[in-house]
Amino acid sequence: MARKRRDEGRAPNGAGSIYYSEADGKWHGRITVGVRDDGRPDRRHVKRKTEGEVVDALQELEQQRRAGTVRKPGKPWTVEAWLKHWVENIAAPSIRYKALEGYRTAVYRHLIPGIGAHRLDKIRPEHFEKLYTKLTKSGLKPATAHQVHRTARTALGEAEKRGHLGRNPVSLAKPPRIEEEEIEPIDSDDVKRILRAALHRRNGVRFVIALALGCRQGEALGLKWDNLNEQNRTLRIRKALQRQKWQHGCTDPHTCGAKYHKTEPCKDGCKQHTRPCPPPCPPDCTEHARNCPQRHGGGLVEVDVKSRAGRRLIGLPDQLFELLQRHRDQQEAERQHAGSEWHDSGRIFTQPNGKALDPRRDYAEWHALLAEAGVAEARLHDARHTAATVLLILGVPDRTVMEVMGWSSVTMKHRYMHVTETVRRDVAERLNSYFWEGN
Repeated sequence: MARKRRDEGRAPNGAGSIYYSEADGKWHGRITVGVRDDGRPDRRHVKRKTEGEVVDALQELEQQRRAGTVRKPGKPWTVEAWLKHWVENIAAPSIRYKALEGYRTAVYRHLIPGIGAHRLDKIRPEHFEKLYTKLTKSGLKPATAHQVHRTARTALGEAEKRGHLGRNPVSLAKPPRIEEEEIEPIDSDDVKRILRAALHRRNGVRFVIALALGCRQGEALGLKWDNLNEQNRTLRIRKALQRQKWQHGCTDPHTCGAKYHKTEPCKDGCKQHTRPCPPPCPPDCTEHARNCPQRHGGGLVEVDVKSRAGRRLIGLPDQLFELLQRHRDQQEAERQHAGSEWHDSGRIFTQPNGKALDPRRDYAEWHALLAEAGVAEARLHDARHTAATVLLILGVPDRTVMEVMGWSSVTMKHRYMHVTETVRRDVAERLNSYFWEGN
């Protein structure tokens, strides 16, 4: 039998009610905090050992109601369940492939194994900070912990917006500090050596385009002859070539990949992996689609360029245009030699049989080119930094720089344009001319 607390009068509609139940020996409280999706009142129930504890719980619910942070009704999410729902059903349909793969790596490789068992509404900033420390101690770079942090902040921010969380705990968590990597563009003497070596290599003009125009790797490999306007000597960039993961086409991905599941962690001193060893596969692993007999959707895929600003028209220097014409003649000779084995992809840069170039082979060719030219190791993306810095040295106006580089914001200058020794010398000479010449 339930016994109500003593009150001076009846509580107003919507206010909480408190009573003691002899059936379970506990105090119970009920309060309306809103309206459910079906239109009925969202009436919450709490029970505690003492009346004071129930009063405190109802007051907390009332404060959350006023602040608009009451968790939605229903069984609480676990962190693992929410992250899977977010990445596959919320993020996947709306973002680009590479961004999604970054999210999936953070979710499935780091976040779920690290903190997935927590209840979503009970997770705290300290749980994330301990995870970041664990990741860096395992040998991963602080930048990886930052990627995990950004992914968690985005995922739980969405949970907060949808009412599953009162406050996003990741916004309070502190990721480890990372040192800004100092990027040095390739200097002019090295650029000349690279260009000389490139002109003696098959598809060498591809790297001339990287250094002169700053094209991203996918943009360069995705170029087709249709993009070249010979009359105006312009090159239009609209598509990019990208390697994507294969998808299972079978009905039981876990069983399909059973032969390739990793069941045990690597032993100490593992030499198989150059990066930190991957963890064992989860019990319900559905990876290894590249080995599925019915695989689909992967391999080299043509996609839209990175942004709207990336769709651009670039005027070609005369010498670069002539190099492309010479490259076309060489490709035509390869076509004749290949005969029926030629795959007519229409691409400017291809394998000897006309098929598209693989980005991994392109990376290897770049490093081989640097070694042949006697130039220190550099990332292929450093060619893009070099092209942007050359535009700075030439004094090209910002609006034109944005058009050539495919930037949506002029703030990208700070990332890609670097003050080189040439720029410093030019500034010094100008100062010398201004202050001292003629004195």
